[in-house]
Amino acid sequence: MREDAETLLIRLRAAMPALRPSERRIAEEFAADPAGAANLSIAELAARCRTSTTSVVRFYQRMGYAHFKDFRIDLTRAVAREELATSSLPEVSGDIDRHDSLEGIVSKVAMNETLSIADTARSLDMRALGEAVALLLAARRIDSFGVGASALVGLDLQQKLSRIGRTALNWHDSHAAWTSAATFDSGCVAVAVSHTGATVDTVEFLAIARKSGAATVAITNFRDSPLARAADVTLTTAARETRFRSGALGSRIAQLMVVDCLFTGVAQASYEESMQALRNTYAVVHDRQVKRA
Repeated sequence: MREDAETLLIRLRAAMPALRPSERRIAEEFAADPAGAANLSIAELAARCRTSTTSVVRFYQRMGYAHFKDFRIDLTRAVAREELATSSLPEVSGDIDRHDSLEGIVSKVAMNETLSIADTARSLDMRALGEAVALLLAARRIDSFGVGASALVGLDLQQKLSRIGRTALNWHDSHAAWTSAATFDSGCVAVAVSHTGATVDTVEFLAIARKSGAATVAITNFRDSPLARAADVTLTTAARETRFRSGALGSRIAQLMVVDCLFTGVAQASYEESMQALRNTYAVVHDRQVKRA
């Protein structure tokens, strides 16, 4: 069994945007029904995906396998690992459908977000996380930026860092983010958040920050993306999106999980100062709560 066999499905989903159309159809078939697709021969898989056997060979080689047999074995093991991880959750199947009950929606959203967090935790690069923590610890100032739902993730990071005494800013407007990035220097860190890693405004923010001399950190689902290429350090999520992609269900929860890990790493590395800052900020807020009669 390959060392990264358990993350095969994660890597397969992450590779989809960079694949050729014929290879993407094969990847989508495996992602939709991995257990069923693993039982097909190369010829059967090619016919089902309306492509050639050559495309199937090219696909599994792109995934790092010399033989289809080895790919299928690792895929079967990855499916077994996933089934074990979700065995305690209600049994659901398929994507959210227009005919689902509210109970069905709750079950499917819970499954989607649970798997997004579990997959992200399993595949998160610990070395990259350590590098990002070190950059934030040494920074004089930390600016975060994202668009749409990713903006909320950047705001969450800014609020958490501020609570432990770090100078952190979050930008909601792209022009404001860009002009701020143009004033950065080597004492600054820019953190950009984008699920696809292809959001033009977010990529531009990181590119300007890097040109100004700041260290750059990307949080994205796709390592082979424009945002990742503009970053000194990339923290990769493994989110599962449904056809309700615009709702940013799996991506947002996976990004928030990475932000929590990043923040906790910074707080732990500066333990005494961070704990005192947390006590002080808690006391300020707590003292201003409405007192019960």
